[in-house]
Amino acid sequence: MIERARLTFGREWREQLECAARRDAEARGALESSFYGLNHRHLEGVGRNWSTHPLAQLNNPLGRILHGGEAIVALCERVFTGPVRVQVTFGKIVEYVGADHAVFAGRQTGTYAVAGQSRRALSIRISRYFRYAERWWRQFDDHGSIDDPDTLRARQDAVPGEAGGMESQGESGRRSG
Repeated sequence: MIERARLTFGREWREQLECAARRDAEARGALESSFYGLNHRHLEGVGRNWSTHPLAQLNNPLGRILHGGEAIVALCERVFTGPVRVQVTFGKIVEYVGADHAVFAGRQTGTYAVAGQSRRALSIRISRYFRYAERWWRQFDDHGSIDDPDTLRARQDAVPGEAGGMESQGESGRRSG
């Protein structure tokens, strides 16, 4: 099934971890839990849905590429305990759904702020891939892109280096610029 979803996920949505554990439930429960976790800095809502597979991948729009659920959850933990505050909504969603997999592609919009600074607009094209695996709807891929070079540069400047944990990481796991 491919269709435009008539829904958005944002701060007002709730954690749906119990849905992610049911094979007959839609992958939307895992997606909703992910956005709940992101907006509420709730690591379980984000981390529990990520696959532990070593090829699970996060492609952050700031240039960071991480492999493996443990590394991705560790990054989320550093961001959640750091100075950056994010409030986002996921909308304009197109769903690509099968019996054991789902891709959600759309636009993540909202704001972010670094402690003590004013809020800035954020707009990211994202796609998220989920599979029913390990008796749970698990996220295997998250790819984000910021289209506007000035917006990307401002976001990179707001969270340099380890402050946001956003430097690039190559295939071997070594940092590469």
